[in-house]
Amino acid sequence: MTTGQGFGVGSRVVTSPEGHPRTLFCRELRGQGGEKPGGFATAALQVSPACVSVVPQRYMPYNIGDCRYKFAYRRWRPLKEIPVKLPMLHGHFRAPSPFAVPHRGEMASQFPASFVDPWRDLIGAHEHEQAHDFPAYSAGTLAPLVTTSTLTELYVGTGHTIYERALLPAIRSAKRSVHLVTCFWADSPTANSIRATLFELAASRASQSDLPPLRITIGFSSRGLVQKLFHTSSRDGHVYPPSAWKALKLPDQQTLQSGSIELTVKTLFFTPFSVMHPKYLIIDEAEAWVPSCNVSWEKWFEGCVQLHGGAVQSLLSFHERVWGFGASPRDATLTHRMQSNGTAMDRPATASLGGHAAADLAGTVDTMSPTQSVKVNLESTPTILLPSSHHRNPGFSWIPFLRKPNPPVTPLNAAILTLFANAQHSVVLVTPNVTSKPVMHAILAALGRGVSVEIRTNESMMLLEQLATCGTTTSRCINKLIKEYSRLAGIHDRRSRSDLEAQPHPLGQLTVYYYQHRPEREGQPDEPVVSHFKMTMVDDTYLLLGSGNMDRASWWTSQELGILFYVPGFAERFLWENVLRVRGRRAFPPE
Repeated sequence: MTTGQGFGVGSRVVTSPEGHPRTLFCRELRGQGGEKPGGFATAALQVSPACVSVVPQRYMPYNIGDCRYKFAYRRWRPLKEIPVKLPMLHGHFRAPSPFAVPHRGEMASQFPASFVDPWRDLIGAHEHEQAHDFPAYSAGTLAPLVTTSTLTELYVGTGHTIYERALLPAIRSAKRSVHLVTCFWADSPTANSIRATLFELAASRASQSDLPPLRITIGFSSRGLVQKLFHTSSRDGHVYPPSAWKALKLPDQQTLQSGSIELTVKTLFFTPFSVMHPKYLIIDEAEAWVPSCNVSWEKWFEGCVQLHGGAVQSLLSFHERVWGFGASPRDATLTHRMQSNGTAMDRPATASLGGHAAADLAGTVDTMSPTQSVKVNLESTPTILLPSSHHRNPGFSWIPFLRKPNPPVTPLNAAILTLFANAQHSVVLVTPNVTSKPVMHAILAALGRGVSVEIRTNESMMLLEQLATCGTTTSRCINKLIKEYSRLAGIHDRRSRSDLEAQPHPLGQLTVYYYQHRPEREGQPDEPVVSHFKMTMVDDTYLLLGSGNMDRASWWTSQELGILFYVPGFAERFLWENVLRVRGRRAFPPE
């Protein structure tokens, strides 16, 4: 069984495990070459085993490109061999696409075509399946998501410390609009701090005259079991009347009106499990903060990125499509004027892409504290906003053959698969949970190509939620991953000894860490008990942040939002690496 780079960037092809030259089978090839254009065909090629690596047959991820697997995670049975001619593109075999999509040159960012093209093609190959998503994206509507941004600061800590250090000061500085979105809203120190900030803001504005109205919108999805059981299924959601604001720990309408503040509070939730999981803050349609934290009491390790530039406008467009809150005509005019004049949104940068000498670490005097931040100021960074729409039917069943084997091909899911398939050297994952089969399959495929994979996760976080949404837990999935990797290593070793001339590609190194808090800081208000941070770094070049976990709920059910940066040589990752390095227990390989 082998993998290769045929049939589109990152695709996987299969041979028998003996390692001799043989025919490769692609179960269903979408594109020309079959009985009719746009139909299915089966491709056959001859390759040398020296050019490929060993990967278990049942761990083949989605094909990236115009080919796809109808039964992506089951053992293949070749239907028939129909030789087809596959044109070359970027050094890879690829079938002509039947989808009319924008050329990469039409997209605004300088994002490498080696990522954008297969990512776009994968979405195009499945766009008919996602036509009713909320919101829906097709290959022809991706251009606004591909943009640039200026990263200004990164934060890590607990959710409360990130709100106190980053988000609440931003809210206090707002002049025209505040759009705050989170998943979970609970009575907590963070909610109390938001309430105090709004009281302070109203009082400050009341003491001034001739101020324009300040529009504040708050969107969340989950407040408790009762709220979710009786929540409307309408995409318009539920708007809380002013009489309900007190129960949400928000100021009363009279107090806010005294400061010319117009508040709207709205929830969206779709039974049984479809929460709106994104978290972000947009201030004056000019700057944005994308944290991983909720408004809750949990002491979890979190992260946040602050940015401005074109990505903020992409985020604002997404926000308007989901929540119905967008910029007023006046705000849009002012924002455009600010961009044109180079104010606020285009501050002088102190570091350029690839040159990070200006990074400035700020934190507490406690060197072991996770409450840290670093100023970055990377201007004109190629950026892609990656939404993942919610799906009410998660496709989960306790009966295995009734489960949906493939996740929805959303921009975020497709991007993660493309990143894994394109990885050349290293993949680093920081995620609360790992229960998504496509992720585990992609990890094994990358390891088979010689890519080193490091996973930092939790051993026992939100166990009931994991069991309810996927019927398993992270620790069980990690154990299975380790077992399959060990089996893969055994196959690789046997092939190396039996065929010295073949010299198969070295197997990548798998390393797994479970989060473990610092015992000497136990009880400290900013010491996280588990990690809720979401980060993927590929080849020290692609940085993915946002709300998406590597679990089944994020891949099948929840609405998510990721943001991908092209940052070769990104040195500022030390911000979270230093915190997590001293808060990890190595699970594999054994210490």
